[in-house]
Amino acid sequence: MLRRVLSPLLIALSALALTLATAAPATAAPADPPQQLRQTVLYYDASQAAEYTSAVSSAALVWNHSVTSVRLEPVPAGLRAEIRVVADDGWPRAQLGPVRPGGQVTVWMGRQGTDAGHDAVRIAAHELGHSLGLPDIKPGPCSSLMSGSTGGVSCTNPYPNAFERAWVEANYGSGLTGQPVSDGRLLVDSL
Repeated sequence: MLRRVLSPLLIALSALALTLATAAPATAAPADPPQQLRQTVLYYDASQAAEYTSAVSSAALVWNHSVTSVRLEPVPAGLRAEIRVVADDGWPRAQLGPVRPGGQVTVWMGRQGTDAGHDAVRIAAHELGHSLGLPDIKPGPCSSLMSGSTGGVSCTNPYPNAFERAWVEANYGSGLTGQPVSDGRLLVDSL
């Protein structure tokens, strides 16, 4: 009787052992390729920026080298820019974003700022910062881009600090590109 119970059990165990011994080793499934981070592309139009056109281009490059979740590019022909840049005789100012694709804000490169001795690239980078959702952080040191004119006329730093970069990354890092402009208030960067 013991033989009738053990024989089939031994045969089953032998078959299982043989199957395991001759089976190909298990391998891990290939990992999914890394997800490409979504980068929001915003177009700017500096065609009405007059003498500030190159300052605006330089400021856009500063932002492109400082953050990864959003990229500023000149508007291609036939498309509508999210950021319009206009030169005028007032003080520099901008509408507060963060602007999203399909939305639109305006930056005014007021000549009063450069006439007072402030650096045009710093002004442009500061005003583009408003378009990306950064408020003024005044008063502040030259190391803070959003301190604006309170950094002093000798300040030529166009680079956002770590806090300002993180704020912009948070504004655009979620990939919520269909959201409307969050505020739209006009920020006049007075002394």
